[in-house]
Amino acid sequence: MERRAGLSHIEREADGTAIGRWGPFTLRTAFQPIFAFHEGKLRVEAFEALVRPFRNGEPETPPAFFATCNASDRLQVEELTRTLHLLNAGVCLPEGVMLFINIDPSVFTEQDIGDTTLRNMRLVLSSVGIAPARVVCEVTENPTGSQEAFYSFVTGLRGNGFRIAVDDYGADESDISRIKDLMPDIVKFDAVWINRLMESDVGFALLATMVRSFEEQGIRTVFEGIEEDWQIELAEKSGASMVQGFVLARPVMASPEMKGSGTPPPEPEPEEQLKPAAPRSGPQHPPGRTFGRRVVR
Repeated sequence: MERRAGLSHIEREADGTAIGRWGPFTLRTAFQPIFAFHEGKLRVEAFEALVRPFRNGEPETPPAFFATCNASDRLQVEELTRTLHLLNAGVCLPEGVMLFINIDPSVFTEQDIGDTTLRNMRLVLSSVGIAPARVVCEVTENPTGSQEAFYSFVTGLRGNGFRIAVDDYGADESDISRIKDLMPDIVKFDAVWINRLMESDVGFALLATMVRSFEEQGIRTVFEGIEEDWQIELAEKSGASMVQGFVLARPVMASPEMKGSGTPPPEPEPEEQLKPAAPRSGPQHPPGRTFGRRVVR
């Protein structure tokens, strides 16, 4: 994998944002804000970079796009989307906020892949003026291609100042091993799992205990998939560091406007992503206050 594997498929728009080309697809970056609790208010702490594919001008879901990619192309596609997100972060994101990018461990089958990936990330970040310390590499739950190669890559990331996060932490036994092996700076809790735990007092007590355990180890926690106000209240009560979800902010298409004036109104999502969440059974926790009026940027 050479450096041009990502850059050769990237074009610049008139406003300075980058788009990717892969076969019949145009790839764009969307950023979803992640909020931190700060003195009784919520403020934007970070953005997660997400790919938004389009075909013939019409939006496609990311799973539909990735399903068209051959296994032999997956490494190049990962390089392309990662480079795209880093370039757009330099153009669009406010100074000081963190950037979460996904890292798929399945593509790291050889030591050279990790070395080249790290070198390319540093080159792109240097070109857009973003320090590695602002970048959180979010390790997905996909199987690891080669544990030796991938853990060497993670060691290299950490040695160069990048932060490490574990994504979709939940009830699986493998999650404990991921924490021990990766020693992350941040843990993102699986949305379905935390929402289920929030629906009972016993579940919430377990959730709060786990958050406290991580915080005592110096590991920050993120609750994602938050879709109702009362879940924000419980997240704050549990001690979670950060929250992410549609009730706070939907993903927004990359735009230079984000840099100077916060997040613009979200672009339309594919129809299936816009459907309201189904009503939850179990005890409902009243929000008590409206967080939408308490967000600061």
